This record gives sequence, structure tokens and C-alpha cells, in this order.
Amino acid sequence: MENRTTAENSNAGRYEFECRVRYSEIDHRGTMTLPALINYFQDCSTFQSEAICLGMDRLKHDKKAWVLSYWQIIVERYPRLCEKITVGTFATEFKGLYGNRNFYMKDEAGKQIACANSIWVFMDLEKGRPVRPSAEHIEPYGTCEPLDMPYEDRKIALPEQSEAGEPFPVRKYHIDTNEHVNNCQYVQMALEMVPGDIQVQQARVDYKKSAVLGDMIYPKLSKEQERTVIELCDAGGKPYAIIELK
Repeated sequence: MENRTTAENSNAGRYEFECRVRYSEIDHRGTMTLPALINYFQDCSTFQSEAICLGMDRLKHDKKAWVLSYWQIIVERYPRLCEKITVGTFATEFKGLYGNRNFYMKDEAGKQIACANSIWVFMDLEKGRPVRPSAEHIEPYGTCEPLDMPYEDRKIALPEQSEAGEPFPVRKYHIDTNEHVNNCQYVQMALEMVPGDIQVQQARVDYKKSAVLGDMIYPKLSKEQERTVIELCDAGGKPYAIIELK
């Protein structure tokens, strides 16, 4: 099957593309990894923005950017190698400085196997601070009713105790087009901290501040009965990102 990208219904505000699971996206089980799934969701929102002429070049010209602030990702089943999948996204609300967006992944039968909620903040790159997006930056997306999923609170409760891990530097392969660590790379870093072989059913990520090339990451890990929390911090203990895995 040829990999292809198609808008399903631009009037409804939804965007979808179809694909097959690649060998480079699977783990030793033969199923898609969590970082690969997250990258599909990120790519889907990027494709939608490009399709409505609000993509990278336009935002770079306007000196603006949508920056991910929070993820909640729920996985019912990880698709297998060569399995045909459909990935979709749509905005659910724009309010003040923020935009909310849902994602979903379906199998060939049309059954939803993963979904996500996300919160994005609109940034003025010239001033280095959040700003309210103008109508031209949000109206082309439209909005749809949110997915029927169990929404958790954005704030991730921190454990009382945690164990410090070995510090490591931000590498070149961590960096995206904004010259910051890519959203998915924080999750990959967190997974490297977790001992044993786990298959995550829910991940939540609270992004606090952007790490850049050359920064040192000081990780902290806490394992509880029903969750694992990883804090990726700077030298002063302030987190770049907090990741909760269940």
C-alpha cells in the first residue's frame, strides 16, 4: 500500500491520513512504540496546518508558533508491523492564549485503538511570550466536539520521594525546527529511565520549559503502584517536563 495523506473533510475541521506501520516504528514485540505513535499524532497536526496554509513557513514569517503544553495519550492497542492505520486530528476549542486538540488512531476496520488530548499555547517568538492568536491563525482550523475519552486534570501530582538518575546532555538528534528539544524526545528520555519491559497504556506529559542543545538533563524517577513519574529537570531542579506513565 502506498503511504498517502488525504484530508477527510475540511469543512468539518477534521484531518486524516492513512499509512502502514513500518519496521522502523516497532519494538521487539513487533508492535508500534509509544514514541512512534506520538510522532504520528504530531505529524497529523502538522499536515493539517500545512494543508490550510498555516504551516511552518507561514508561522516563521509571522514569528509565531504553537507550542505543546500538555499531552494525555491513551492506548488501547498498539498496531502491528504492516498494519493499515488511519490517524486523525481536530481542534476542539480556542480560548485566550490556548488551543485544545484531539487525536485518534484507527485500525483497518475503523476501530479506535488510541486517542489523545492536547493543550497548545500560541507564542510570539519575537517577544518570547504567549499571545492571543488572531482570527486568521485559528478560524481555518474550525472546531469539533471533543472525543469521548476519560479526560484527566492537566496537573500531574508529583510523588513525595524520587530517585535521581544519571544526568545526560541534550543531543543534536533531540532538536526540532524551533531549536528546542522535540516534544516526543522527552517521552523517549523518560522511557529510557524506566527499568524493565513495560507497555504504556496512558501517558501524560506536562511541558514546563524548553531544553536546548547543550543543556544538561537531570532526571528523577518515582515508581508507585499504578504509575511511574519521571521528572526531567535542569541543574537547579526545575523541570523541563514531567511525564506520568501508567
